[in-house]
Formats: sequence, C-alpha cells, structure tokens
Amino acid sequence: MSEGKVRIVTLGCAKNDVDSEEIAGVLQQSGYSIDGESKRTDVTVINTCGFLEASKQESIEAIRQAIKDKQKGLTGKVIVAGCLAQRMGAELMKVVPGADAYVGVGQMGRFDEIVKTTLSSQERLVDVAPPHHRWADVETRARSGKPWSAYLKVSEGCDHKCTFCTIPSFRGKHDSKPIERVIAEARHLARLGVREINLIAQDVTQYGYDLYKAFTLPRLLRELNAIDGIDWIRILYFYPNRLTDEVIEAMATLPKVAKYIDIPLQHAHPETLRRMKRPWDGERYLRLLEKVRSAMPDVAIRTTFIVGFPGENDEEFQYLSDFVESAQLDRVGAFVYSQEPGTPSHDMPDQVSPRVKQKRFDHLMTLQQGISQSVNDSWIGRELSVLVEDQHQGWLVGRSHRDAPDIDGLVFFKGTAKPGDLVTVTVNEAEPYDLFGVEKDSGITARKRIEPLRMAAPRAPQ
Repeated sequence: MSEGKVRIVTLGCAKNDVDSEEIAGVLQQSGYSIDGESKRTDVTVINTCGFLEASKQESIEAIRQAIKDKQKGLTGKVIVAGCLAQRMGAELMKVVPGADAYVGVGQMGRFDEIVKTTLSSQERLVDVAPPHHRWADVETRARSGKPWSAYLKVSEGCDHKCTFCTIPSFRGKHDSKPIERVIAEARHLARLGVREINLIAQDVTQYGYDLYKAFTLPRLLRELNAIDGIDWIRILYFYPNRLTDEVIEAMATLPKVAKYIDIPLQHAHPETLRRMKRPWDGERYLRLLEKVRSAMPDVAIRTTFIVGFPGENDEEFQYLSDFVESAQLDRVGAFVYSQEPGTPSHDMPDQVSPRVKQKRFDHLMTLQQGISQSVNDSWIGRELSVLVEDQHQGWLVGRSHRDAPDIDGLVFFKGTAKPGDLVTVTVNEAEPYDLFGVEKDSGITARKRIEPLRMAAPRAPQ
C-alpha cells in the first residue's frame, strides 16, 4: 500500500540527478510513489543547486513555487534538500520561509526517515550539519534517464582550495565510495541495460586515496572494464596534476574506457592560476596534452575556463587566448567569473568589470568555435562508433566517444538503427559542435545534408 505521493524537483548538475534517483529509490522501497505528473502530491522535494549565484536564484524560485503550491493545496509538505540548503543553512529559512524541512547533502540513504518525520510532525525539520555522506544501497536507485546511459558517482566532496569555488564549503571533504560498492552499482546498472557508465566526482583522479592511501582510479577502471554489458566507461572530471602516467596508460589500454578527457583547467596564465590556487601553468598543460595525445591519438579533450577572474589583466587574458590557439582542444566551455560570497576571491582586489568580462567571454568562445570547426572537419571521411539516442527531423541522433551526455555535441546520421543501439557511422559533414554522416552497412547512400537543423549550443558543465 502506498504511503503517499512524492514529487522530486531536481536542479543543477548530474551529481544532483544521481542524488535524486537515490532519493526516489529509497522512498519507493519504503512504499512511497514518485509522481511528477499528478496535480496533487503529499510531498514535494526540491533538490537544490548552490554552485553559482544564478543557480542559487533558480533554486530559490523553485522553493517559492513549491510553497505557493502548498498554500493552494497542491502539495502537502515541502522539503528543501541538497546543496543550497547546506550552503545557506538557517539563512535559507529567512530568505524562503514556509518549507517544512531543510536538509543538507549526503542524506540520500535516510530520505525515507526524513519524509516520514516531516509528514508526521508539525515541527520544522532542520538538518544541515557538516556533511557525512550516507551512500544509498545499490539496488534502491530508481533510474530516470535514458536506459542505456547512466551516471555513477564515485566520490563526494573536494579537498582542493580553489579560491573561486563554493563546493567544498557545502559538499565537504573528498569522500570516496568503496570500490566494491562502485563495482556492485555498475553491475546492477549493466543488468538494467546500461551500456555507458559516466563516472562523476568533483575530482575523479583523487578517487580512493582517503580509503586506500593510494590513487585508485586505474584499478577501478580495470575492474569496470571487465563487467559484461558495459560498452563505454567515461570519466568526469580530471584534475590536471593528477592525470598521471598510470591513469593515461589505463585509459589507453582498456578498450571500454572512452578516449575522452574533461579536465577543467580554469585558466592558463601562471599568475592567474596562482591567485586561483590552481596547479601549473599553460606550458605544462601543453606538455600534458601532448603526452595524452601521444598515448591516445583519437582522444577528445574538453576543458572549461573562467574569464574575468579578479586581477586578470589584458596580458593574462591574451596569454589564455594564445593557449587556446595552441592547445587546439575539441571542446571548450567558459564561465564569466561570479563573485561568490564566502569564497576568498570574493574580496580580492582588482575585480573585473561586467562589460570587460563579457567581452573576454565572447572573444574566447568565438576563437574556440573556429578551432572546434577545424577539429570536427578532421573527422570527415572517418568512422565513429555512435550510441543512438533519438530521432530528429528524419535523422538518427547519437553520441560518439567524443560527446558526454548533455554537455558536448551530437552525431546526426541517416540509417536504420534504433535508440540504444551502438553503430558505426561514416562522417561526411561537420559543424563546430556536431557531426553528420551515414550508418555503415545500412544500405543508405551517403549524401550531404541539405535540410536545416536547429541545435542548441552545448552547455558548460558544473
């Protein structure tokens, strides 16, 4: 018998998507039904994001809407969960009063208890103590995305001290999921039909150090590579000075590991990086990229940069632009620096004006667009394995090893495959973000695209 209907609203990044799936699974196991379509629910859970000011405001608006729904009788209780609740604590209750519970991060494994307490009590529940991550049982996770692709969180939190970042303040220190639990979760996902595993963490290269006193990513990749049913293992995100020779060798030699590296560099000028408390400089980054490409010639490399960081002058920005020109990266995303309260960079001198930040952002993305076009052009006439995900205006749509879900471009092609299939596509046309082609051995003649397609530019990951 159902204990009640629960609607879960998820904001922010893929890590929050995983958290919401774990919350949903824990609640379903306890008899609650997860219902996002019903006009009335007993509980609304807002899984918030607190990464940047814009995401904070989006979360606050979602909370306000849920409270309005409560006042109209469309929902019973409102539970505010996740990053923003953890980041703001009691202050959030003043900004958006009226919710029945404010619960921080790392609570997925006990969300049935949280909902039960909230439903049975007239007292407001507040639990925003420093995070202690309670990993949910493997088989309780309720999948909500495409059945052939899944994110798998391998750790929580972060030990780095980047001066612009709020994440360690509300996600806590780096906390690895035990390797046997990761492997069990991957096997469970494979049994459900998942073909692509996307490993996510704030810094996946630190995986295992807190548990095993050794950087354990290569071992994890070898064990995941042996799981039947998994075709691709994608890794998100790398930290520059921990992309070691051992990690590169594992990626290069394990056939299921996607030759794809998302390595947020944030900048290239040594002084900017010093103020950010980030490692190395552009010259060392170029040497690292050369080493990676030597081991994996078809590797796709993606990064993100922050433009307009405090103190970034014309010389430093030009250095970054020159680096982008030299690096010839497949994908580049950029953020305009956001002055986040509670971070060291918030009070740094020489804040860059909004006008200059936007001008630099536009310049960098225009520069990269030409580079992305050139890199994509190099794939014309070549073959790619493509995971089919959709159909659009008569085209099949999928992703290659070069394309992380919801972040990068797509491959549009003519063929006879179905969503969930993994097929070979011959590329015959390219745009800055997307490739076009025809499925090999489909009996369809390759031809140039003549009909227009409207496509959204990829977003930068959080």
